[in-house]
Amino acid sequence: MNKDRVFAEKLTTITPFRFNENVARVFDDMLVRSVPLYGEVLKQQARIARQFYQNGTRIFDLGCSHGNLGVLLLECFGSTAFKMTGVDSSWPMIQRFQKRLSVHDSQGCITLACACIEDIVMLNASVVVINLTLQFLDPEKRDRLIQSAFKGLCKGGILLLTEKTVHADPQMKALEQEYYYQFKRENGYTDLEISQKRDALERVLVPETVAEHENRIQNAGFSAFNVWLKWFNFTSMIAVK
Repeated sequence: MNKDRVFAEKLTTITPFRFNENVARVFDDMLVRSVPLYGEVLKQQARIARQFYQNGTRIFDLGCSHGNLGVLLLECFGSTAFKMTGVDSSWPMIQRFQKRLSVHDSQGCITLACACIEDIVMLNASVVVINLTLQFLDPEKRDRLIQSAFKGLCKGGILLLTEKTVHADPQMKALEQEYYYQFKRENGYTDLEISQKRDALERVLVPETVAEHENRIQNAGFSAFNVWLKWFNFTSMIAVK
C-alpha cells in the first residue's frame, strides 16, 4: 500500500482537491487513515446488498473509486451471479478498478463507466450505493440524484449512503471536528497535512446535516430511513423504497 503523502510537504499554493493520479495511487492508505470504520462500513454494505439484491436487477455503485466495495460484493456473492454498474468520474480510479476485475471477476458481473454520477440513468436497480460521493456534488444536483435513484429502484430496493456530515449545533460541530482531527493524528497525519487537505477540500466537499439527508431521501419518496452507523461526523444510512 503506497503511503499518502499528498499534503506532507508545505505547498505554496493550495489547489482544489481532485481524484487525480496522485490521489488514486495512495487512495487505500488515504481511506484507512482518513475515514473512521471504513472497512466495517463496506463489509456491512456488501452483506446488506446481498440480502436486498433481486435476481435480474442491477446494483449501482455511484462513485465507485477503485473498487473496494465491488471486490467485497464479488466475495459476498461467491458463485451466485449478479449485475453491478460502477460509476466514477476519475479515469485513474476506473483504470485501477479494471485491473482488479481482471483478477477477481471471472463471471463478468461488474461493468464500469467513467462518467459523472449525475448523468447516469438508473433502471431496474435493487441496490444503489453512494459512498462519500454526494458531498462532492453541487448542492442543487443532490436532490436530483436521489430522486433519480428512487425512480430507478424497483419496489423493495434500497439506497445505501455514507457521507461526511456536519452537526447543526455549533458546539457539537466543534466536538465532532476535534475528534476527527485527533483520529487523523493518531493515524500519522501531521497538523500541516490536516490543514492543507482541509484547505484543498474547502468548497469542494460541502457536508450537510443528517436531517438534510433524511429530508431529501423522504422527499424523494422512500418509505423507510435509518442511520445504521455513526462515528462523530461520518454517517452511514439506509433507505428502502
